[in-house]
Amino acid sequence: MPDPLTFALDLAQIDTVPVAGQHRGKGAFTGGGNAMHRRPMIAAAAMLWLGLGAAIPAPPPPPKVGDIAPPFEIRLIDGTRIRSQELAGQVVVLNYWATWCAPCKVELPLLDRYYSMRRDAGLRVFAITTEDSLPASRLKQLFSVMHIPAVRSLRGKYGTLGAVPTNYIIDRAGRVRYAKAAALELEDLNTLLVPLLREPAPAS
Repeated sequence: MPDPLTFALDLAQIDTVPVAGQHRGKGAFTGGGNAMHRRPMIAAAAMLWLGLGAAIPAPPPPPKVGDIAPPFEIRLIDGTRIRSQELAGQVVVLNYWATWCAPCKVELPLLDRYYSMRRDAGLRVFAITTEDSLPASRLKQLFSVMHIPAVRSLRGKYGTLGAVPTNYIIDRAGRVRYAKAAALELEDLNTLLVPLLREPAPAS
């Protein structure tokens, strides 16, 4: 019997090959990222054409390993809002994925199962669908079988690191311990998360 989450991914008719996509690194694709970044470029060109163009500031760089995690606010598909302050003392994974990304289709069910087994130990995982993915209305069946909360939007200094999937791991003390565009496998999850879950939460 197929895994319900994998089955839902298939039913969503998610494309497995991005248009003009390129493979980058271990299980990461850049195709959707290019589409996502074309939108602000087109908007900037339109502003210049209309004579409205002012210098557009570059977005802030995403956090690096060892940085204190920048604050963020998540809005879930059901409308719930979660601020990073509410997650203090827990181990947090921010997973950026795209519906056209083949490695994401393998990683997401794994993350979902891992989260369901480890959440009682203080693990929180959030799946952030990129803007160039299928609309949320076409992913309702997928979201209905996920244990991981599905994110509609995230406000903060985070984003894909040139490819998807991109994962950030934040420890109980609020420090970034992993930031990379690569698909996580079970061995990676155990190596990265088990030591962090064993660390005590800092005293409040």
